[in-house]
Amino acid sequence: MSTDGLDKSKRRFLTAATSVVGAVGAGFVAVPFVLNMQPSERAKAAGAPVEIDISKLEPGMKVTSLWRGKPVWVVRRTKQNLDDLQKLQDKLQDPDSTVTSQQPEYVKGISRSIKPEYMVMEGICTHLGCSPTHRPELGAPDLGGPEWLGGFFCPCHGSRFDLSGRVYAGAPAPTNLKVPPHKYLSDTKIIIGINPGEGVA
Repeated sequence: MSTDGLDKSKRRFLTAATSVVGAVGAGFVAVPFVLNMQPSERAKAAGAPVEIDISKLEPGMKVTSLWRGKPVWVVRRTKQNLDDLQKLQDKLQDPDSTVTSQQPEYVKGISRSIKPEYMVMEGICTHLGCSPTHRPELGAPDLGGPEWLGGFFCPCHGSRFDLSGRVYAGAPAPTNLKVPPHKYLSDTKIIIGINPGEGVA
């Protein structure tokens, strides 16, 4: 009785089984290497760029991420928010962002942003380093009533900032909230820590 057909079947089965097991094993070996290519928490704290997904950010809302151990906010402003920024010029300490150390060159102006709809800023009060609270509601009685057009309030010493991170006149905070270097990777992703025109390491 010939066993050639049986031997060939066994050989094909063993070859296929070995290939599958080898591929699965290679996958298990590759995963740690791929994960190692992502910045660690320590690297992020030291200043590694951080991506922020803004695809689910609704108008009027804020998302927070960490970069260099500091909170970074992305606020999606409404059309009314953007229209209201002009109304605050005479109530602010530095309405035109003349303190250039507080933002990159490419985010000058009232909106202080690359895309007016999205405001990116560090969530650290420039007075003593507390983190202000997001107060987007208009006309908040405890923040000036009808004159309050949304923004940020620092509970530590009472500094107020508008939705561009510009500080109100007479507040303890000496300068506007800082805008970190950032650029858009797509319509739904921002990377913090890299300027437009720079490559991603």
